[in-house]
Amino acid sequence: MIKELKRKYDLTKDEDVLALYAKLQSGEYDLSGTEGRRFDDEVYELAMQARERQRQNRSGSKKKITRSSGKQDKKKSRRKVVVLTRGELRARRLLTAVLVVAAMSCLAYFGIYYYDSYKAQQLSAQLTEKKNDAAVNRMYGQTQTVQENADGQQITLTVLDEYKSLYNQNKNLIGWLEIADTNIDYPVMQTADNEYYLDHNINQEEDKNGTLFLDSACDVVKPSTNFIIYGHNMRSGNMFGNLDKYKSESYYKDHPMIRFDTIYEKGTYQVMYAFMSHIYKEDEIAFKYYQFIDAASEQEFDSDMRSMQEMALYDTGVTAQYGDRLLTLSTCDYEESDGRFVVVAKRME
Repeated sequence: MIKELKRKYDLTKDEDVLALYAKLQSGEYDLSGTEGRRFDDEVYELAMQARERQRQNRSGSKKKITRSSGKQDKKKSRRKVVVLTRGELRARRLLTAVLVVAAMSCLAYFGIYYYDSYKAQQLSAQLTEKKNDAAVNRMYGQTQTVQENADGQQITLTVLDEYKSLYNQNKNLIGWLEIADTNIDYPVMQTADNEYYLDHNINQEEDKNGTLFLDSACDVVKPSTNFIIYGHNMRSGNMFGNLDKYKSESYYKDHPMIRFDTIYEKGTYQVMYAFMSHIYKEDEIAFKYYQFIDAASEQEFDSDMRSMQEMALYDTGVTAQYGDRLLTLSTCDYEESDGRFVVVAKRME
């Protein structure tokens, strides 16, 4: 077929090329297979070049000579026409399609991300309102739990009024964390599985924002030396998304106090240290802040205090002594692999 067409049409002549191109476009000739597609592309290329020559010829025949100050203007700007092969057109169309799909995927991702962020903010506002609604909390009357104290005796503890409705909504509620004049104002959960609240909210629904949670090894009844609260460093600012602002000493000075209530008692803490760390291998010898929950001795406590002071980004002037109770806030730090940013505070009242 291709040989017959080449004999019938002289591909060196524009009129033959355009005639053959018209036949191919109409489907009069069937050029299937690899060779057929190559010949089809070749004719297409030649036809585009022929059309361009015809256009230039028509433009040249209509060109007028203009004079300025008695001199002929020989410099005329010409529009550059780029002629693409059919293969190049196919590649361009494919690239365009890929870019469109990529753009739509990005829009979908960010749409879902910001929708999840919006939902988390709405839920936080609802929980805060519920916590502060005295009428709702009164509906639950006296809410008590039976716990074991440090002496192994069974004791009855009463849940604080503002947390009764939330506690009855989810018994995993262990407290509430708030830093004044920031968006850190969230319930804190605790369960035996430290992974659960990484991707679940207080309603136990899957949520990429997760929920702040207290380390499962911490005990609020026979209180641990150090309460460690974890939360995601969300780029939206949710959860601990703004905790790393404590890298700035001026930010610390504006926000030196942290409020952490357990469901049984209120607590106010003063920031001591802000530092960067990371998750170490099990056999690495280093101060692992996430393992500092109970100090077995005064020597161990003082050693851990020195380690944190050495890592601190600035000196707050706040110190702690053996017997003091601490609060540690931990979130991811994206400056290094498995990085963590940590704020440690001492209980004042």
